[in-house]
Amino acid sequence: MDETVFKARIITALSDVSPDAWNKVANPPGLPYDPFLSWEFLEALESSGAARPETGWSPCHILVEGPGNELLAAMPLYAKTHSQGEFVFDHSWADAYERAGGNYFPKLLSAVPFTPVTGRRFLLTPGPDQDRLRNALLSAALQVAVQNDFSSLHINFIEPDFAALMDETGLLIRTDQQFHWSNDSYQNFDDFLAALSSAKRKNLRKERAKAQAGLSFKHLTGDAIKEHHWDAFFEFYMDTGSRKWGYPYLNRDTFSLLGERMADKILLILAYDDDVPIAGALNLIGSDTLYGRYWGCTDPRPFLHFETCYYQAIDYAIAHGLSTVEAGAQGGHKLARGYVPVTTYSAHWIAHKGLRDAIDHYLERERQAVEHESSYLQKRTPFKKSE
Repeated sequence: MDETVFKARIITALSDVSPDAWNKVANPPGLPYDPFLSWEFLEALESSGAARPETGWSPCHILVEGPGNELLAAMPLYAKTHSQGEFVFDHSWADAYERAGGNYFPKLLSAVPFTPVTGRRFLLTPGPDQDRLRNALLSAALQVAVQNDFSSLHINFIEPDFAALMDETGLLIRTDQQFHWSNDSYQNFDDFLAALSSAKRKNLRKERAKAQAGLSFKHLTGDAIKEHHWDAFFEFYMDTGSRKWGYPYLNRDTFSLLGERMADKILLILAYDDDVPIAGALNLIGSDTLYGRYWGCTDPRPFLHFETCYYQAIDYAIAHGLSTVEAGAQGGHKLARGYVPVTTYSAHWIAHKGLRDAIDHYLERERQAVEHESSYLQKRTPFKKSE
């Protein structure tokens, strides 16, 4: 039987492919909807200027097409001139290689820019050709790296099964952890509190009471989100960015584009003092997951961060039957609020054998440390202990 002939090509802007064609492989029927993989989200980052060569993110997305030029598979891919906005930290790798006389940058990265959310990176429709399509994408990505003398290829925040596949191909696997909240068929927030130990339950109630004192909270989605809401939230976002190490990549146009294109997949939570918004959290809505992305405030108050980002998100997830809340990277303080440790994965191809071997040895020890810490934290969740 003749096998379908695939051809791979690179595009330097997502606007070079139609939204329908991209979304067909990014979010095919039968798989959970991932808002971050949609053409609407990724292209908004490019056309608003957030992810562009001038900011160190040069799009070089891979498309795999069939005989009729129909899009069969795709891979979001960027040439990077730094390691910012990734949340899988390889700064020490870059420093070591540079000190040894090598050039770590540019490198290749398959990820959703500025977004530490686990998801598919090889985008294709499940079917009899999926293994061949997956191999075609990986082969094309490695060819781009080799032909352009890139130091490395990194595939960040991949699913556990995909990590196992990448491990089999010889890529190096790195682990880390985040904190996620799981919905155990709760009917309301009090149901969730009832699952906690008495002391933790009292603490959360006190935190919510203090955070909510004198304030009201609005959950906005779809047509309810107006430009003046984005004006307020952008001020919050920039305030957070100015106080953190890093660079606030998203600009005001980014938020307007997201609101214009996918408002029904956005949950904007705003805290009001009378009629004045003083804090906000931006979330994206998947099939069964609420993804917390950005937050900020102009009037810091006790526990306002926890209320706006964590507890209000739990309220929404319960009310809408969502199974999970992902509240972003890092944050051990989330553990006491009912968010438990979850392992995250990334895969790495390193061109230089000496650097690769050194990283391989390091990752083996790091994986053991992550596993040990996760086991330690799992025993210290705020939930009632079974007898």
